[in-house]
Amino acid sequence: MNKITLQILKGTRDFLPLQYILRKRVIEIIARTFEGFGFEPMETPSMEYAETLEGKYGEEGDRLIYKFEDRGGRKVALRYDLTVPLARTMAMYHVEKPFRRYQIAPVWRADKPQKGRFREFWQCDADIVGSKEVWADAEVIAVGYYAFKNLGFNDFTIRINDRKLLNGIALYGGVTEKEMAGFFRIIDKADKVGWDEVKKELADKNFSAESIEKTIALMVDETQGNRAIQRLKTTLKGISSAQEGIAEIEEIQRCLANLGVDKRNILFDGSLARGLDYYTGPIFETIIEKPRIGSISGGGRFDSLIGMFSGNDVPATGTSLGLERIITVMEELAMLPMTPTVSQVLVTVFARDLFGESLSVASELRSAGICAEVYVNDDKLKKQLDYANKKSIPLVIIIGPDEKEKGEVVLKDMEQKIQAMVPRQELVNKIKPMVVASSR
Repeated sequence: MNKITLQILKGTRDFLPLQYILRKRVIEIIARTFEGFGFEPMETPSMEYAETLEGKYGEEGDRLIYKFEDRGGRKVALRYDLTVPLARTMAMYHVEKPFRRYQIAPVWRADKPQKGRFREFWQCDADIVGSKEVWADAEVIAVGYYAFKNLGFNDFTIRINDRKLLNGIALYGGVTEKEMAGFFRIIDKADKVGWDEVKKELADKNFSAESIEKTIALMVDETQGNRAIQRLKTTLKGISSAQEGIAEIEEIQRCLANLGVDKRNILFDGSLARGLDYYTGPIFETIIEKPRIGSISGGGRFDSLIGMFSGNDVPATGTSLGLERIITVMEELAMLPMTPTVSQVLVTVFARDLFGESLSVASELRSAGICAEVYVNDDKLKKQLDYANKKSIPLVIIIGPDEKEKGEVVLKDMEQKIQAMVPRQELVNKIKPMVVASSR
């Protein structure tokens, strides 16, 4: 048998228990936050027909779709995001609207791997389908805000803009409707490459120097926030799409205040474009200053996407939290608790003839909802205790012949380095509050 080189595909990762336990806890916090807002879980296949995904993300996005032909000669693709599959399901099935859904699942993009960016990664999406009201946009912005707060983030900024306002700015600068999608895909690169490079690329695409200067001068405003909104309101007062976008932004700000969102975490940013072609109204993304890693969430309104499948437009809005970047930031900022195991109790085996007692105790604990691990090798007690220490299992149970005869066990607190004799019938009630405290 030939020896193979052990490796994984570039842009993918293995998650050993230590890493996956932390990921799972982050996912659970996000899922609880979503459900607290009434979003219901949903799942779609990892693969779609290629034509389902093609033409939805713009030229650059389409280039990053993983496409291949299956054994039946069908052209299929790995999902690029969770939004287009949602649009397909909304066109295929009748659901009561307004409909709130969340999905936490992997997606795939043939992108260049870098810090916080992978080819296989997870998104955490929450969407509302069937409402044209901007308070639906405010709800999905707020659920992202509270997810970050529940994860322990404080220093983050949710940038808000509106595609209708951007369209008005583009019209003001002489950009035609046909040119807008390509124009904003380039504008969206500003955070990555800088405005000088954006201007150069726009010029290379034959946008006039006047259009470039007029539009970017309005988008990039050092005052930002509400003062920038007032300036745009005055400058673009004759452009209806711009005024509609401004009105939506102001209404969202009022809704967010009513939802208890701290205004210090919200910022109007006229330069925010978001490059996906399917956005039609309010758009938003979350950034943190340190460490610099780009946006950790993003979203917006996509009122026309479902209509691409059904033939009838259905209003929809949603947000997507990037799990990989969130975890990368939390690791760098030491925000994640170090919990290298799910086991709350290790039940040791004092001797081979007492193995049955250890199994019985473990079964009692498991029936009470306590995560109990039985040591499965015939090793000395010291080695078993070393094992518990290395895995940071907080509690250890020992049952020797004397304990069995008295109907007791030895309960060791490994962190406090103390132990006590506990009657078997009292063991569950004794341990439950201890494992709850250790899991916080």
